[in-house]
Amino acid sequence: MTETVLSNARLVLRDSVVAGHVHLRDGLIGSVDSGAVAGAAVDMQGDYLLPGLVELHTDNLERHVTPRPNAVWPMLPAVIAHDAQIAAAGITTVFDAIALGDVLPISFRTENLTAMVDGVDDAMQARLLRIEHYLHLRCEVCFPALPDLLDPLLGRAIVRLASIMDHTPGQRQFVSMQKYADYYQAKYGMTDAEFADFVAARRGEQTQYAEKHRRHVVDICHAHAIPMASHDDATAAHVAAAVRDGLTIAEFPTTAAAALACNAHGMAVMMGAPNLLRGGSHSGNVSARDLAADGLVDILSSDYVPSSLIPAAFRLADLVDGVDLPAAVRCISANPAASVGLNDRGEIAPGLLADLVQVRETEAGPAVVAVWKRGERVL
Repeated sequence: MTETVLSNARLVLRDSVVAGHVHLRDGLIGSVDSGAVAGAAVDMQGDYLLPGLVELHTDNLERHVTPRPNAVWPMLPAVIAHDAQIAAAGITTVFDAIALGDVLPISFRTENLTAMVDGVDDAMQARLLRIEHYLHLRCEVCFPALPDLLDPLLGRAIVRLASIMDHTPGQRQFVSMQKYADYYQAKYGMTDAEFADFVAARRGEQTQYAEKHRRHVVDICHAHAIPMASHDDATAAHVAAAVRDGLTIAEFPTTAAAALACNAHGMAVMMGAPNLLRGGSHSGNVSARDLAADGLVDILSSDYVPSSLIPAAFRLADLVDGVDLPAAVRCISANPAASVGLNDRGEIAPGLLADLVQVRETEAGPAVVAVWKRGERVL
């Protein structure tokens, strides 16, 4: 039996913060008690002890695989570097979001899809990673070859979440065509004429493929018992379609009305931690702070900034009346875990996985000091 005692900590439990200590035994939390322990205990120096964070949507792996445009990094070093950065953010369970399809017929995402999936799976099997990785398949329903990309992946054990996306211009994330033009013309260096052709092509693909591919994704994911998320819902019709199809997570609704409808139908509403920290969406959509103030945020995702989760939870507790630190921490631990059926983690409680994060308050904000995964210190 392996045993570690973490003492002199402010334990962030499900509903309270308690000065106490935790016994870790054979990868699990053995007991949780108030007060300090003398002897061989690890002294937390009065720091907070949080449950390990559960991240459902991060694009971070793709950035390590392609650190510069047209520069593809060797897969194993990319996966290991990504894993280390995620662990340093206090995340102990991550769902690496991998795009199935893109706005262009050929891109690094489609060309490197199999290599990325194999890279994560192989590194996990070889025990080269610090934390636990699953895959979140981001299904772009307007992409012509989506079924060919999706179907071979659904038998793999690490695939545990899928989302349905439609990035056609003029709706969902990009209701503003000016925001769409600002983003894609800058990204691909298109002239106005090229951009007009690009928009027409994307809209044509939506007409031809979106509904057919949506039905395929929904049916095959239900057959494999894979939870599904709806991405960038903006209208009542979007939410109604998600509810009809049995989607249970609402990723980044772009309007307050959509978030309210998702909440009313029992969908877990996920918003971006960067949105909350910045005070607004970089795409000009609804503010995560405003939704949180209305009780409409269940999950926070780091999205494009892995280190944003813990600062966002502490900021949420400071900003929103009625949201204390335990409630805010549930948004980055227990709530995302429960939304995908991982009921063995996300809280500091006996019998659950010993996934833990030591967090110290500093003048610059909360800082991750140490991380334990299944009772083993990995940072």
